[in-house]
Amino acid sequence: MEKLYFEDYTLGEQIVSPGRTITETDIVNFASLTGDWHPLHTNVEYAKDTPFGERIAHGMLILSVGSALFFRLGPYVHLPKSFIAFYGMDSVRFVNPVRIGDTIHAEMEVTGLEEKDEKRGVISAIYKVVNQDNQDVAIYHTKALVGRKP
Repeated sequence: MEKLYFEDYTLGEQIVSPGRTITETDIVNFASLTGDWHPLHTNVEYAKDTPFGERIAHGMLILSVGSALFFRLGPYVHLPKSFIAFYGMDSVRFVNPVRIGDTIHAEMEVTGLEEKDEKRGVISAIYKVVNQDNQDVAIYHTKALVGRKP
């Protein structure tokens, strides 16, 4: 269901995104875009000797892709049409690796609704990016500044 305003959210509300498989192309494109060519992500021989035994995706790639998966539900399902600004992110943790071929999805739960004034409110949420084995791979908290119902 599309959302327009701060008042369209409820404490404890949950949204689950569709899934997406992480590919080698994703990793190479992310490395190229950011300049992060760390061998853990981009060197097969180096990665063999790490605790992971193979290349893994950049944590920031998973954070970026995971948070954007919600937009596949529609432009105003995850964030309301009155969205003003991304207000912040806290407590980011990468708790399990994402390997080439893993399929991730994201889960969001509204943890706070703070009225700022008559025109604006802040939606707080906890996000989890989860792999195909139902293991959390990234966990973080966000705040979004959004418009209130006139």
